[in-house]
Amino acid sequence: MAKNWFITGTSRGFGREWAIAALDRGDRVAATARRLETLEDLSEKYGDNLLPIELDVNDRDADFAAVARAHETFGSLDVVINNAGYGQFGMIEEISEQEARDQFETNVFGALWVTQAALPFMREQGHGHILQVSSIGGISAFPNIGIYNGSKWALEGFTQALAQEVADFGIKVTLIEPAAFSTDWGGDSAKHAAPLAAYDAYREKAAEARKARVSSQGNPGATGQVVLELVDAAEPPLRVFFGTAPIGMAKADYASRIETWDKWNHLSVEAQG
Repeated sequence: MAKNWFITGTSRGFGREWAIAALDRGDRVAATARRLETLEDLSEKYGDNLLPIELDVNDRDADFAAVARAHETFGSLDVVINNAGYGQFGMIEEISEQEARDQFETNVFGALWVTQAALPFMREQGHGHILQVSSIGGISAFPNIGIYNGSKWALEGFTQALAQEVADFGIKVTLIEPAAFSTDWGGDSAKHAAPLAAYDAYREKAAEARKARVSSQGNPGATGQVVLELVDAAEPPLRVFFGTAPIGMAKADYASRIETWDKWNHLSVEAQG
């Protein structure tokens, strides 16, 4: 049976690709964007199967209204994807208070409000699938995007708790953790803190490390079919990487953590009292 989707951030990148994948197979999609004109071509192509909604996810009331509108229009909500977000660049010392708050407003609270808005409908119908777009930066952390890492770690934390809370209602939860893809994440949609000269040398070093870490970028178009497989799975994963690079990064990071925890476990025992 056709599914009814609600996807934030569909003007470009992953959100647009996933909306198209769903629409191409006959599903219906409530697609949100800050500017509706970015969805005009999809509206012309897919007609009533697309419900375009102008939305700034930072507006909690608007999030609840948008989700309610989608449910009223389609009659159910099978898939909700919190994709809206952006990257904030800057060393931790460089990040302003407003930049930090704005990053969390969109990447954390925007996803939280949409999730809260969708849950009553999903609980009542006894099924649903919530997908949160995190990042390899949601389980590891890298220089010059520390506040972005912080926002994605927060998303990961509340989502892991959420998955346990809603399982008995028949609601599934998945965190998508991409590596580098040819989206606009690091382009026009990104924001940059005012640089401090003290970090100029390290900034160059960090940029070189990133080049070595990111040898190639994934194709967003290839992810559409993957998302369809995820939402059709009887038992989807809580976490899934997108791209070939993350698994190696994660294994190295977690191996380092375990090694450190073991090395200092004598203090852990001492702290027990």
